[in-house]
Amino acid sequence: MLNWLWGFMIIIGIVYALITGNIESVTQGAFASAKEAVTLCITMFGIMSFWCGLMEIAEKSGLIDKCRYMIEPLIKWLFPGVPSSSKAFGYIVTNMISNFLGLGWAATPAGIKAMKEMAVLNENKNIASCDMCTFLVINISSIQLIPVNIIAYRSQYKSPDPTAILFPSIIATTISTLAAVIFCRVMTRRER
Repeated sequence: MLNWLWGFMIIIGIVYALITGNIESVTQGAFASAKEAVTLCITMFGIMSFWCGLMEIAEKSGLIDKCRYMIEPLIKWLFPGVPSSSKAFGYIVTNMISNFLGLGWAATPAGIKAMKEMAVLNENKNIASCDMCTFLVINISSIQLIPVNIIAYRSQYKSPDPTAILFPSIIATTISTLAAVIFCRVMTRRER
């Protein structure tokens, strides 16, 4: 549906440019945007590689296991239906730590694997479990200590202080995650 909407808007823009005689502006805008997109992709790729590499080092050095030990009680409380010995539990921990560090790229594969493993644990295959819903909501709202994407975008567009959003970001994501946890706990109790 969204593809149709975007396609329709592009076609309308081109037709309007033809009617008003501004087709050159469309062409120039398309080339400028393409150049900007490639530059942004290169910048994001470098930042993504750096942070994903750090996450890999943290995992191999045992830092992730230490963090897992520290947040294990919280994970057990948030996801009571997921045994700590299951693969899903490990993927949830990796996902949450990655999101906390602002590494959405590193968090996504772990999040997908966590959902697949929780689907295996789910008794009713037609309906998502409370743990699956909780994981999704917390994943979407996750607290970010370092919002890597936004800092990268701000750097790309020559912000004088790309990291100025750190404190507001921590406040906003903390509030959204607390709201998500409260919502999930209320809905879980209601379900039971």
